[in-house]
Amino acid sequence: MAGAQVVDSGEKRLNELGYKQELRREMTTGSLYFWAAHLAGPVWGPLASWCCAWLEAIGLIAGIGTQAYAGSQVLQSIILLCTGTNKGGGYLAPRWLFLVMYLGLTFIWAVFNTFALEVIAFLDVISMWWQVVGGTVIVIMLPLVAKTTQPASYVFTHFETTPEVTGISSGAYAVVLSLLVSQYSLYGYDAAAHLTEETKGADKNGPIAILSSIGIITVFGWVYILALTFSIQDFGYLYDPANETAGTFVPAQILYDAFHGRYGSSTGAIVLLFIIWGSFFFGGLSITTSAARVVYALSRDRGVPFSSVWRKIHPTRKVPGNAVWLCAAVCALLGLPILWINVVFTAITSIATIGWVGGYAVPIFARMVMREEDFRPGPFYLRGASRPVCLVAFLWICYTCSVFLLPTVYPIKMDTFNYAPIALGVVLGLIMLWWVVDARKWFTGPVRNIDEQIDHNAGGDGNGNVKV
Repeated sequence: MAGAQVVDSGEKRLNELGYKQELRREMTTGSLYFWAAHLAGPVWGPLASWCCAWLEAIGLIAGIGTQAYAGSQVLQSIILLCTGTNKGGGYLAPRWLFLVMYLGLTFIWAVFNTFALEVIAFLDVISMWWQVVGGTVIVIMLPLVAKTTQPASYVFTHFETTPEVTGISSGAYAVVLSLLVSQYSLYGYDAAAHLTEETKGADKNGPIAILSSIGIITVFGWVYILALTFSIQDFGYLYDPANETAGTFVPAQILYDAFHGRYGSSTGAIVLLFIIWGSFFFGGLSITTSAARVVYALSRDRGVPFSSVWRKIHPTRKVPGNAVWLCAAVCALLGLPILWINVVFTAITSIATIGWVGGYAVPIFARMVMREEDFRPGPFYLRGASRPVCLVAFLWICYTCSVFLLPTVYPIKMDTFNYAPIALGVVLGLIMLWWVVDARKWFTGPVRNIDEQIDHNAGGDGNGNVKV
């Protein structure tokens, strides 16, 4: 009873500070740059966490944009097929309307994220079942509906460069670019860390959850791509701007060919496209939540201009509403080039992946160069393989980040230029200039203020743990 009273007293005090629902979240939000600070040590920790936090924030905010753009692409295809297809006089959304859809999705996600945490939790449950059930329906139904399927030799050995579409005729260059799909899909490994404080046996279950997530994503993603590839009817027709989907979204044409070829109707394709759109919708909602929490955590540590504004928590909903709308506003700015540039998705995807994946490079590099006697291993430990694995991971991240800066369409013109290098160069240059001129004097890394409150108010042991 005495221990329970101590904990209750500590939580009441935290509630007075407006943090009751954010208790564990504040200790775990921004976990990636907490790892960077811890592994880099007291001397280099502030710089490491500064770089890692900003890269993660940039990656997450741009990640909202990737979901909004992809969702708008799918919605554009749904409207086109519902109104008669490109060949039948259907309506293809022009650039301005596409931008409106992009901004609309961003706005809706921001609105949802200003509600109480219970609303987001409920939508997350719907998202899980939507993507598991919907994804299963697509990968099973599509190959069964397609009148003909490609042989395994075509799927696993055939090579296409489509120079008439991309202007790229080099097979080696095409192989380099093809690896980007998997790298864009496989990130967010630290998401499980945001929940480990609320998990029993977190030192073991946390890493297991991360590896399990990677395994599940890999299997589902691979099966989804196989289902699409086996179901291709005419590869050369997929990118034709005169086809039924105007060559704007290849999976939409694959679905249309399968269902129209079998039933003479595009209804089935529209239904499956709606499932895909739902996946992007829920994905964008989730990434908006994560982006806001990282911006909030960085603001809590005074690492964002006007931090006092972005770290505010709504008094009743207990969500960082200002941080949510900041992320939405920046995401909207990223989408404005839709009006003039054809490769906006490539650029936003490049920014998202370089930011988020690049953030992992910081703690990985810190672990690789730190002295072994300074490292305190947990039960989930690679032992002698630790440094070689870190080296391979670090080199792979450097490689993929470099590739994401390359053009994906030739010849390079104003409407095909990948503006990611310029955008990242300007933003990261300003962030590092701020560090050199001012931030290095006061930024100390993740603030453990919740731990301090627990220790002070609830009888902690000095290490952020409550004595019960």
